[in-house]
Amino acid sequence: MNRRLRVAWIVILIVDLSYVVWGGMAAFFLNQLLGPHGQPILPAGYEGFTRGSWSDLVSTSPMTARYIEKVFRLYGLYCLIFGLMGSAIAVTAFRRGERWAWWTLLAGNSIALIAAMRYDKTVNAIGPFELTEYLGLALVWAGLAITAQVARAGGPRGVAGRAVPQPSRGA
Repeated sequence: MNRRLRVAWIVILIVDLSYVVWGGMAAFFLNQLLGPHGQPILPAGYEGFTRGSWSDLVSTSPMTARYIEKVFRLYGLYCLIFGLMGSAIAVTAFRRGERWAWWTLLAGNSIALIAAMRYDKTVNAIGPFELTEYLGLALVWAGLAITAQVARAGGPRGVAGRAVPQPSRGA
């Protein structure tokens, strides 16, 4: 395995494992997941978006607050699953130099991280932790850029330039 590929898959793995940790926190430890100004992420997002008080919502419409919490926890679970899938691709197919893995990691990480950035901006909840999304996207793009020969390669070649095994066509 060449050095660029080794650096790239490790960097992408770190970003995707970070997604697993964040998603797990959102899904299972939501009240301990801090957002801007050290406030729990869900009230910070709600108050940033509505300019209303989370505690007022909880007291006046508790079922609405519970629904919002369940949706956010489900979003966390999706992030956890995305991070696991991205990690699995990084340590297997991408590490072996398979072309589809390069494109999948580019599309998947770009969509996931840009969507998270857009959410943060929409709800006015941007703090130091949220800035790690920008760092994560830059790291993924850098890792993919240093292995970009796959995007230019003709034929079934992998990231590392090795031929990708093809199924036999029979005799």
